[in-house]
Amino acid sequence: MVWQSAISRRRFVQTTAASSLALAGAGLGRPSWAQSPKPNIVFILADDLGYADVSCYGQRDYTTPNIDRLALEGTRFAQAYSNSPDCSATRTALITGRYQYRLPVGLEEPIAPATPKGIGLPPSHPTLPSLLKKAGYNTTLVGKWHLGFLPDFSPLRSGYDHFFGIYGCCADYFNHGRDASRSGEYAYQLHEEEVPVERHGYMTNLLGDRAIQSIEGYARSKEPFLLSLHFTAPHWPWEGPDDEAESKRLRNIRYRDGGTQATYAKMVQSLDANIGRVLQALDVHELAANTIVVFTSDNGGERFSNIWPFTGMKFELLEGGIRVPAIARWPGRIAGGSVSDQTMITMDWMPTLLAAGGTQPDAAHPSDGENLLPALGGAPSHSRTFHWRYKAGSQRAIRDGDWKYLRIAGNEFLFNVVQDPRERANLKNRRQDVFDRLKSNWETWNSTMLEERSRPATYTNTGDAMADHYGVVNTVPATPPESAAPR
Repeated sequence: MVWQSAISRRRFVQTTAASSLALAGAGLGRPSWAQSPKPNIVFILADDLGYADVSCYGQRDYTTPNIDRLALEGTRFAQAYSNSPDCSATRTALITGRYQYRLPVGLEEPIAPATPKGIGLPPSHPTLPSLLKKAGYNTTLVGKWHLGFLPDFSPLRSGYDHFFGIYGCCADYFNHGRDASRSGEYAYQLHEEEVPVERHGYMTNLLGDRAIQSIEGYARSKEPFLLSLHFTAPHWPWEGPDDEAESKRLRNIRYRDGGTQATYAKMVQSLDANIGRVLQALDVHELAANTIVVFTSDNGGERFSNIWPFTGMKFELLEGGIRVPAIARWPGRIAGGSVSDQTMITMDWMPTLLAAGGTQPDAAHPSDGENLLPALGGAPSHSRTFHWRYKAGSQRAIRDGDWKYLRIAGNEFLFNVVQDPRERANLKNRRQDVFDRLKSNWETWNSTMLEERSRPATYTNTGDAMADHYGVVNTVPATPPESAAPR
């Protein structure tokens, strides 16, 4: 594992030295995962953050020092994937540790007003928080749920002891009260547990405030905890911390005329600043040494994101739609300033964090993910296979080793995404054997999943901003040209 970053050499040496001393002082040659009390877990999930939207992954227009700090003090995955290029599906995979296509809720891309009644995360299904709770953990979700609406579905019915946040997808950053909804069917106001509440302030700051309050409470209890901090930033509507006036205007416009590159940068920097506040709270309460902190995104970036060196974006199975930043820090257990080339995917976090907490997935609902603790401990990377499908068969993909089969907008491709991360050279004719094998493997895998469900017409005629977002924008993939053949 080799550090690859533009961060200063001096800071890197200092951090690496500190990590080495921590390992030596703990009597660990290679990290041992069983020599400490149950670790606390802080899982930070950004919303629609692009692969290179943070500086330790390549952003050069602004800096994200607190996210960079996590990378300096932990491991950064260079080949991390989301389970879906869209929100609810990835969150289903994260909380269950399984391919989302195994559950009806995972077929929703995403959960929206037209979602059939009764569709959500089943309270009976084992989850990351419910299994950790059985292992002695306290559990809290701060931020975005988006796995089903009240009265049938709730974080409190799927393993969380406490919840502060929104049930839907994309609340306004300033207006959180009863009129926060953009249509009668959207209830995106803040909730305390299952009760609507009103708070004044910028959403990213409010979520940061509540996360810090949760950490302070857990510091007093001395019991292990899971804090899921699922920010809404930098998801649309694009509003920076100083844009309250713009927020009032945005309530009456459609999706496509909002935002600027500068506004987006401010949103990401606010996200980073609040992550810094959370890390400081762990330090102040002397919890950092035995707390795993994970940072990642639910899918690839949106309109203003930096997704270099990839192409594509959210809603697409091109690399830009499913490649995400992913960082894990655990002082004394994960070597600081390291980069892992191990391919991984969202659903890996569940078995990984369960293993760290001394438990494992429910035997009746085995995880499709893999325990990443060996990779986090420096084990050599190995080949893996991931599968995707999206929009009722219009997009499908499989990554197998360095190879990727992709079908999008009626065209089929074979890429070596290690040698060609921009997915320009279509090798399906040159390597017909690999193309046929991957395509066949995808079909075999797909036969083991729930049947795809077509999107109802009501997604495109509700007449509000979110219908525009999910009904119109989502239907125009930026496909790689069929003529992008190797020269």
